[in-house]
Amino acid sequence: MNQLKTILLLGVLSAVLIGFGSLLGTGTFYVFTALAILMNVGAYFFSDRLVLRMHGARDLPREEAPRLHAMVDELAARAGIPAPRLCLVPAEYANAFATGRNPEKGVVAVTEGLLRVLDEREVRGVIAHEIGHIKNRDILVSTVAATMAAAVSYVANAVQFAAIFGGGQQSDEEGGSPVGALAMAFIAPIAAMLVQLGISRSREYLADDTAARLTGDAEGLARALERLSRAAEVIPARPQPATASLFIVNPLAGAGALLNLFSTHPPMDRRIARLRAFASGRRMAA
Repeated sequence: MNQLKTILLLGVLSAVLIGFGSLLGTGTFYVFTALAILMNVGAYFFSDRLVLRMHGARDLPREEAPRLHAMVDELAARAGIPAPRLCLVPAEYANAFATGRNPEKGVVAVTEGLLRVLDEREVRGVIAHEIGHIKNRDILVSTVAATMAAAVSYVANAVQFAAIFGGGQQSDEEGGSPVGALAMAFIAPIAAMLVQLGISRSREYLADDTAARLTGDAEGLARALERLSRAAEVIPARPQPATASLFIVNPLAGAGALLNLFSTHPPMDRRIARLRAFASGRRMAA
């Protein structure tokens, strides 16, 4: 269901981009779409190194954490992907993230705080969640969504700039609708951002589901999310907002329905409830 939701949201995002383009002269639309693609292709190929460097992550040798490496190897084998690199982030806050453009380049990074806060069963759930992201190729999906959202934003900025300096006549001569394009310039970026956030939330649910199936222990991940959520209130993380969507627990979390609407993660209570319903369903089936 979450895969279908992602496909639907990508379709909506594509429709927003194409609809916006139909209101503009072709020149502006194609130039900014090409710019968005170029920037995001670069991010796709180099994001893993950039993200790890931003958070000061280092490779965690097998001899330093043999049980953790064994856990990664086992879960990756169950997922049918190569074992990802394991990295440690020297930070007090408790969190984890995955990166890498494909399963062959996958990386799982955990913070020192996470290893102190969680027990082995809970760490296993977190590792399975991150391996789920790698297995489901979420970095690729996020890059596609970011490309389209960025193209919408760039074109919207261009339209607003052109309107200020009298670009409406040129757009009209090229066959576009300047009034419609200007209205769309204010609406489209917000719509694109909301759709992009919806895709991110769907991928979090999907990674939770994948983790529950890989471990056969949805309760372990549910307990981990509870502890990480409480730990975030005591020792909040201060990551770059651009990387917040990568973490298993939203480091920029806030309260309130409006903030949840603009969050990269689903509400924590819903994630935990879904995992416990999954665990309950398995017990009933057994």
